[in-house]
Amino acid sequence: MEIRRIGVIGAGQMGNGIAHVCALNGFDVIVHDISLERAEAGIATIMGNMNRQVAKGKIQESERDAALDRISPSMDYARLAETDMVIESATENEEVKRAIFGELCPHLNAETILCTNTSSISITRLAAITDRPEKFMGMHFMNPVPVMELVELIRGIATDDATFKSIETLALGLGKQVATAEDFPAFIVNRILLPMINESVYTLYEGVGSVESIDKAMRLGANHKMGPLQLADFIGLDTCLSIMQVLYDGMGDTKYRPCPLLVKYVEAGWLGRKTQRGFYDYRGEFPVPTR
Repeated sequence: MEIRRIGVIGAGQMGNGIAHVCALNGFDVIVHDISLERAEAGIATIMGNMNRQVAKGKIQESERDAALDRISPSMDYARLAETDMVIESATENEEVKRAIFGELCPHLNAETILCTNTSSISITRLAAITDRPEKFMGMHFMNPVPVMELVELIRGIATDDATFKSIETLALGLGKQVATAEDFPAFIVNRILLPMINESVYTLYEGVGSVESIDKAMRLGANHKMGPLQLADFIGLDTCLSIMQVLYDGMGDTKYRPCPLLVKYVEAGWLGRKTQRGFYDYRGEFPVPTR
């Protein structure tokens, strides 16, 4: 089916980024969240990000204005009845996602495709609680969505060929490159990336190096753009912990055991950039390591 109108559930960092690229590429977008204020805050973030693109000469003012006109906020699932597909981008928590799909499905047209932006959770398991497992798949965008080129596409066991082809065509139409992953815990990117981050936290936990030394070693020694602890703060330490827990539970291998220090930071509410403290403290002019 032709996709023209897209619903995005979750107006946070990933959701507003997905809405941003969809609107900029000509799609009408409804941004849904639990309150109108949160949905509108997500759209305000999109406006700020598009203004930066204009200032850098990446898009024209006319493109920004047309894209913003295509976006509308919502807190009512019934509004998503108008959509051809819905991308769920809520917090990385399976129970939250299951509750969303349970409430959402009765409002949708029978032909509406459902996607989840989960970075680790079983697509087959999420699809099974919907009324359309054959029209359900994973569409995992990378953060920040307007900048990163890759989208991981993940079929559940029931995903039909027409659904996969429609979503692959959409991803390419958004200017993204696609990598197809099997439905195993954390797929490709996070199956490789998060254990590296977790091992970096263990390296800190065991006193092998400081935050600054670990990040410098990987930036200069492995030519990474960001050090692993800096990247963890950018992703969100709660998200990192959730993905490691999915890997640990799903694979049953102790090499995926979340580092106790990562657990401690999350318990403290030090989740990285979004809370102004994680492995770095962001409350001053420059980030300062917290260990």
